[in-house]
Amino acid sequence: MFACNGILFNHESPRRGRTFVTRKISRAVAEISLGKKECLWLGNINAKRDWGHARDYIEGMWLMLQQDSPDDFVLATGETHTVKEYVDKAFAVIGKTISWEGEGEELVGRETDTGIIRVRVDPKYFRPTEVDLLLGDPTKANNVLNWKRKVDFDSLVKEMVLADIEGARVNSDN
Repeated sequence: MFACNGILFNHESPRRGRTFVTRKISRAVAEISLGKKECLWLGNINAKRDWGHARDYIEGMWLMLQQDSPDDFVLATGETHTVKEYVDKAFAVIGKTISWEGEGEELVGRETDTGIIRVRVDPKYFRPTEVDLLLGDPTKANNVLNWKRKVDFDSLVKEMVLADIEGARVNSDN
């Protein structure tokens, strides 16, 4: 049996489930941009994740299956970004800058041009077994498979926000 093991770090796209933090953020930013929502509630915004695009990871899986012999590979970007950074990038897609005030559960993200609070922290969204840092090392996949991600973090966030804006527009037309 030809069996490969792919350890895939967070792979995101507009098809990601709506309850995952990346989609939760992109959906909320889309709804805020269309005036359908005022505030996004999150848990640990300091958690660091290794987020890549699902399209790149699919290519990596395909490359694993093209090898002469099966092996194990890690597919990851090798870089981390905080949830807070994801939020900042997502709001930048709609032309908004977020200023952060306070600490811990009192932290809020305020739209700089209007002063409206757009992001709040709620302890109910903290995970009981939170992992603060998830970071993968794709060196073997880079060297053996010649696999490298093509979609950078900024492009990933932009694609997800724009897809959710389009989806929110379509849903409001129905």
